[in-house]
Amino acid sequence: MKKKVFCLFFLLTQLTAVYAQQFVEDSLKVDGFMRRFDVFLPEGIKPDAPLVFYLHGYGGGIYRNNPLVETASREGFAVCIPQGLKDPKGKPSWNVGYPFQEGWKVDDVKSLSKMAAYVQKHYHLSRENTFLTGMSNGGEMCYLMAYSKQKVFKAVAPVAGLTMVWMYRDLEACKPIPLFEIHGTEDRTSEWTGDLDNRGGWGAYMPVPLAVGYWVAKNRCMKEETERVESLNSENGHYIIKHRFTESATGCDVWLYEVVGGKHSTHTEDIRTGDEIWSFFKKYVR
Repeated sequence: MKKKVFCLFFLLTQLTAVYAQQFVEDSLKVDGFMRRFDVFLPEGIKPDAPLVFYLHGYGGGIYRNNPLVETASREGFAVCIPQGLKDPKGKPSWNVGYPFQEGWKVDDVKSLSKMAAYVQKHYHLSRENTFLTGMSNGGEMCYLMAYSKQKVFKAVAPVAGLTMVWMYRDLEACKPIPLFEIHGTEDRTSEWTGDLDNRGGWGAYMPVPLAVGYWVAKNRCMKEETERVESLNSENGHYIIKHRFTESATGCDVWLYEVVGGKHSTHTEDIRTGDEIWSFFKKYVR
């Protein structure tokens, strides 16, 4: 009897030690690669809480100070922050079919789906309420995931993300999915107006409004609402046009925040990016 009580006490102590931490370092082997990630668990998180994945940009890493963490600490959801593998150029990234990634066999759609299933089960998080966001290259991964036949991520929110021309030409989304893009009109890395001639070297990609328009049509949104708001930084001259495509026949709305004057960033100087993304995802929490 004493042995059973001791074992139970030891188990509870270990669980407390793990969940008392805000960030937990973890990893999972997928297709022979060890995939590293951190999981942010806010204090008092409840079982079956929502889960949001945050993907870094090209050459980035596990960015704990991303816009979702502060929001998660207030709203009570978990954030998984994975590390991309090194591509043929030696840069940590997500395989979205850039020209210089040709021949790279890493399947990040599969890897992130496997990772999500593991995190859901291991940390007692919701299988129904798992979402995906990411910056730049991570945003491109959001679009690729939306086009793919995955059943893990309920909605996606790319920031400064692009739809590569090859995705639009070669893939057909098998189902509607809620999508929210935040993008600066003066972004010189991921051009608002697109780069059909591949002048930037990332591969040909579509103008942002046209790329988002695909999902407006796919989701059968019937109404567009627009609202202009000023930047949080009154000195930078930026303002935000919030395009919200609603009354979707499929239940999947589309939002596009056009940060006028905004450059290549997470736009936290202009809006409360984490709160805005969560306000979109929260609409789909069941």
